[in-house]
Amino acid sequence: MPITILSPSAAIPPQHAPPDDEDIPMADDDDSAFLSTAQPSSKNIVTPGETITSDPQWMRGHGTYIPPNTSTIISTVAGTLHKTNKLLSVQPLRARYQPEIGDLVIGRIVSVQTKKWSVDIAAPTLASLPLSSINLPGGILRRRTAVDELNIRTFFSEGDLLVAEVQQLHNDGNAALHTRSLKYGKLRNGVFTALAGAGGGIMSRRGGVVRSKRQTFTLQTAAGEIGVVLGVNGYIFVSKHVAPAEARDVSITRLEEGVSETLYSSQNDEVEPGLRREIARVSTLVRGLVACGAKVDEDMIVRVYEAAVEMEEEERVMGEKVFGVGEGAKGVVRSVLDRLAVG
Repeated sequence: MPITILSPSAAIPPQHAPPDDEDIPMADDDDSAFLSTAQPSSKNIVTPGETITSDPQWMRGHGTYIPPNTSTIISTVAGTLHKTNKLLSVQPLRARYQPEIGDLVIGRIVSVQTKKWSVDIAAPTLASLPLSSINLPGGILRRRTAVDELNIRTFFSEGDLLVAEVQQLHNDGNAALHTRSLKYGKLRNGVFTALAGAGGGIMSRRGGVVRSKRQTFTLQTAAGEIGVVLGVNGYIFVSKHVAPAEARDVSITRLEEGVSETLYSSQNDEVEPGLRREIARVSTLVRGLVACGAKVDEDMIVRVYEAAVEMEEEERVMGEKVFGVGEGAKGVVRSVLDRLAVG
């Protein structure tokens, strides 16, 4: 049968007309509550460069701009349109983490410099960890010298994971970190999970890690205790819990006395197979929570974990799905949320 080759025809460009002022409901006293809590939908999704309104009564917010000598508000990002009284703002569909002072974050060392480390914390720019903002091994409280600068790689090197606190924000937006606490430092014996676009702040409206009183906690399992670190920047670390034996009988004003050489060790301890299984379970459930749009905090993780264990005991065939990834994890978490009657 002969083959006929047809000449190509020009594709019809998609017709996308910018919404006029009538598509945007005006916020008055009666519907201001609805507009401020509007849920994302296909009607209020805007794209970069799209005209939102030309009415001068509206004020521009985040994610918008007004060209010179005009009153037209134009979107600068792709996201959902939010209206609060007379303020228009666009919440981006995906955004980088914006650091705030006091946030507990998980980062990865990117480069080592003379007196500081550059750390990736999922922010628009790399954060810095000065040499003067860490604890020295052996509880030595003194000024950092040239010898410490030469031995800077013995503390942290490229690729190391650490948990730290945002201590300061510079004028250019860069964050300065510190680990001058026994609960901060290098991370070992666990699994790292990056929840892209699921950090605190504006992204927490659609699920992800939220700022709470406790970002680090211990989860009791049948195989032993598991330590969970919830970075506000959307980075999660689930590991074997190791009791800080050095911290016992140490005065609160002399915390550096509890610092030992093991604090900066990169050698992982032996983790039992049963504990590895529970670590993988918790890490998978956290990813499933984010996939379902649920907020991630200590209470939610504990409830979902306990419900997942009960479901596994009831139905042994669900064990493979509990430890799966992608749609398997999402399906298990969705079933758990339905059982817990959580939206």
